[in-house]
Amino acid sequence: MCGIVGYIGGKPAQQILIDGLKRLEYRGYDSAGIGLHGGTKIKITKQKGRIAGLSDSLPQDNPLETVGIGHTRWATHGEPNTVNSHPHMDYSGKISVVHNGIIENYGALKKFLIEKGCEFKSDTDTEVIANLIGYFYEQEHDCEQDCFEWSVQKALNQVYGTYGLAVMCSDYPDVIVAAKKGSPLLIGVGSGENLIASDASAIVEHTKQVIYLEDDEMAIVEKDDVTIKTIHNKRIERELKEIDFSIEEIELGGYEHYMLKEIFEQPDALSTCLKGRLDLNNYKIILGGIQNLSRHLTTAKRFILTGCGTAWHACLVGEYLIERLARTPVEVEYASELRYRNPIIEEGTVVIAVSQSGETADTLAAIEMCKERGATVLGVVNVVGSTIARTTDAGVYLRVGPEIGVASTKAFTAQVAVLTMMAIELGRRRHLDNSRTEQLIKDLDRIPNIINDVLKYSDMIKDISKECGDRENWLFLGRGYNYPTALEGALKLKEISYIHAEGLPAAEMKHGPIALINDGMPAVFIATRCSNYDKIISNIEEVRARGGKTIIIANEGDEEIERYADYLIRIPNVDDALEPLVAAIPLQLLAYHCAVLRGLDVDKPRNLAKSVTVE
Repeated sequence: MCGIVGYIGGKPAQQILIDGLKRLEYRGYDSAGIGLHGGTKIKITKQKGRIAGLSDSLPQDNPLETVGIGHTRWATHGEPNTVNSHPHMDYSGKISVVHNGIIENYGALKKFLIEKGCEFKSDTDTEVIANLIGYFYEQEHDCEQDCFEWSVQKALNQVYGTYGLAVMCSDYPDVIVAAKKGSPLLIGVGSGENLIASDASAIVEHTKQVIYLEDDEMAIVEKDDVTIKTIHNKRIERELKEIDFSIEEIELGGYEHYMLKEIFEQPDALSTCLKGRLDLNNYKIILGGIQNLSRHLTTAKRFILTGCGTAWHACLVGEYLIERLARTPVEVEYASELRYRNPIIEEGTVVIAVSQSGETADTLAAIEMCKERGATVLGVVNVVGSTIARTTDAGVYLRVGPEIGVASTKAFTAQVAVLTMMAIELGRRRHLDNSRTEQLIKDLDRIPNIINDVLKYSDMIKDISKECGDRENWLFLGRGYNYPTALEGALKLKEISYIHAEGLPAAEMKHGPIALINDGMPAVFIATRCSNYDKIISNIEEVRARGGKTIIIANEGDEEIERYADYLIRIPNVDDALEPLVAAIPLQLLAYHCAVLRGLDVDKPRNLAKSVTVE
């Protein structure tokens, strides 16, 4: 979850590192630091807090060092403070390391190194890597490799866990060694310069040509050359890939926050997601990434949908859609639980793994376990070249562009849109009649324009936030397809406003949570004209009878609902199978405005990071 950046070339490295870290700050922001190679000595600057504070503490007279590494941290081992910040130096002062991941056997290694006379200054597992490399660097070896490269390989063969690493040695001013296992890392290839990063957004300003490292691989990076090897010293040839977005796509573009930008990008993002995939002449869905598996998917006996957080909510929507439209059994699993269970993977089981980043550690581990048991595994991810995209048998990209805000918005609606397309096509191939298929595809094509209309209510939703945003406990309630939407609304409010919120199927409220309702407690209902409309009206009455304040999302033209609502947000009428794509928008805006009115950092909520690459 931490962010890593490195630079080696002919330009001053300091500003390149700082700019790269700012673009990686969504991956972690409790502390940061950079290390610059001065030719004979590595100069470290680090501190607790945001990148802006680190930048202000650095000399502004354009330092001449052209080699360096940087890091922005999301704490795992050791509290957020300056000592625990990266880069870490080894006990000799020669080896400098930045690290994303967790070293599982750090305790045993630390004990060994202390017995050998190594000193430790921090509480991190990363310092163990620095000292282990430093320890081997001081040992004699009889192979033909240079000592620095050999020491990194030797150390990594002793390490258990996950890592994305960039390493410098004071004796080697013209090289950075990078390595990967379980944490994303790529090499940006330029002209007379090369870069290292955990995310392409950090380097797209300098190059669009990248090499994605695979697990147990390392890169020896010089300004004019990149050599890829395994940690067992086997040479590897890697082809260049091209970053599929521009620097403009990761700029704020006049918006106050990335989250607001990404909420308002959803009409265009979903248009891109759907483009070329909706055949409006023949009323079919064309998903090129899984086209070769169409027959296999159609005859699948069971689907398992898995993800974490927001992606898990999208999976729940997918369960409702596939079971209803394709009449195929579906189970939804938290990836963090699936990986540690002993799931039954029968012949004909298809697993669909959903992840925005394509790097989520729990989801990746679940994928690998399911593949070992013989399942066909599909990926639904946003990041081209991500580990999940490369690990799964086939998949579908979201194509919504970079999502920088920690709280997912456009990725969620795109995940739901992709699962909707899968469900419609599976249904068409199995039993769904032509008129129903045609109507669903037509309505799905209209969704971007419908969302654009809903976004016009932003100011009205801001006014609701002013009225209710000071309350510390909320309920979000929905039925059918909109139960997962209610869960997602509650999560958004929790993530960025720190308000306790609980999402529930509306009928479950009276089986316990109704005890929470007191005078003025906000209860958000998704009460569209679905088959359970009369039932959810009864649930609204139960809340009103106990003094709760009702915020109701209802269809345009529904006059009856007005008398039940303290606050009313209207959305256009769509097929109930597509309602989550529309109903999610006002919930995103509600969370956003509550957080802003509370004076909170919307894009960087406390304790969270965008890409969860550690367990």
